[in-house]
Amino acid sequence: MNAPVAHTSLQPDFVQRPIPEEFLQALQTRFGGQCSTALAVREQHGRDEGAISAPPPAAVVFAESTQDVQDAVKLCDQYGVPVIAYGAGSSLEGHLLAVQGGITIDVSRMSRVLSVNTEDLTITVQPGITRKALNEAIKDTGFFFPIDPGADASIGGMTSTRASGTNAVRYGTMRENVLALEVVTASGEVVRTGNRAKKSAAGYDLTRLLVGSEGTLGIFTEITLRIYPLPEAVSAAICSFSSIENAVHTVIQTIQMGIPIARVELVDVNSVRMVNAYSKLSLREEPMLLMEFHGSPTGVKEQAEMVQDIAHEFGGNAFEWAERPEDRTRLFTARHNAYFAAVSSVPGCRCITTDACVPISRLADALLECVTEADASGIPYFLVGHVGDGNFHFGYLIDPDNDAQRQQAEQLNHTLVARAIALGGTCTGEHGIGIHKQGFLLEEVGAGAVQMMRAIKQALDPKNILNPGKIFQLQ
Repeated sequence: MNAPVAHTSLQPDFVQRPIPEEFLQALQTRFGGQCSTALAVREQHGRDEGAISAPPPAAVVFAESTQDVQDAVKLCDQYGVPVIAYGAGSSLEGHLLAVQGGITIDVSRMSRVLSVNTEDLTITVQPGITRKALNEAIKDTGFFFPIDPGADASIGGMTSTRASGTNAVRYGTMRENVLALEVVTASGEVVRTGNRAKKSAAGYDLTRLLVGSEGTLGIFTEITLRIYPLPEAVSAAICSFSSIENAVHTVIQTIQMGIPIARVELVDVNSVRMVNAYSKLSLREEPMLLMEFHGSPTGVKEQAEMVQDIAHEFGGNAFEWAERPEDRTRLFTARHNAYFAAVSSVPGCRCITTDACVPISRLADALLECVTEADASGIPYFLVGHVGDGNFHFGYLIDPDNDAQRQQAEQLNHTLVARAIALGGTCTGEHGIGIHKQGFLLEEVGAGAVQMMRAIKQALDPKNILNPGKIFQLQ
């Protein structure tokens, strides 16, 4: 099941488990108005931002407390019904799809900040709070949470997929920034992992096991995170290049010299054109780097000057600075809107998007071959990347009714991911496996590791009710 094959369809076969009527009645009795079986509500919760579709869940429970999550999961355990956690719906690889039926638990109402401990640089939140709301809530403390995947994702979803994003080159990913969890297990038990201490050698590292488990091992109800002091000075810059190769070599040299750049985003010429049209900008239509520097005023100035010198060595031009917050926000909002800009550029299209990550030294090799193949295909596409850590994204814009184009885009995706693995990289740097990337898991980690994952899943979720059908198949 996990062997990488040339995908011929975006629509795998889904087998729905039966939902007992007495289960739905018990759910309604317990939750009343917090439970909906309305088709519109179920359809909203039965899709994400990816290109795969599946039947919607049988019901949606709007949890408002840990007890609500417990009670819903206990009913699912009793009746053997699948259950999927839902935050903001911004995932891309089919994580939220009810591929075996069941219900969805929407945790978006669980959106409180529970405690802020600035002395220890930690914050504890409920899973439904989004990253923007979190930072808005603590903006007056002088601290912020840096993980920025682009979409205004929920913290629970970001933890579940081990998200990263534009700031990862300096601040790391969710793996490094989640300290502790409260989680509801498949039997409805509440378990706490970790604490607010910076390190621990107490037993298995259950926090790291659950971060990135994509809802297959438990449902998060509290999350403790690292927070960081707001930098004294922030400066952003854009620089255009005649080729992607020169832009990438600028990034490689910047990282290898140890310059602590906070963000460095690659935007290809297709993306620049799309963003200009969508966001009403006039950016130079060439491959571009968007960069941001954090630190003291002197440190930021030194970092920026060093990177500017490196860029000039590789033909970088039109170096422009953005130091006012509104100018920086405008630039990075345009970058974050690249997906929506791309989709709007081809009316009626669906986007097959993928991500991969390679060692920084192999980034140019990976990107240039992928660009050549994408150009030759004739399919409209865009390329963006958090290239400071070797992570990049292609989006192929296809006619959803054109099967030949679907197959061609899937083959491009297959070749891209296989190349990344061959270069010592990974099939996904931040999107996760979900449904779409299952075929590459075996090749990347090996049969023994996949079997170990299955054993963990079967031990912690013997009835296979927690987001079944994701990451790998049990059979």
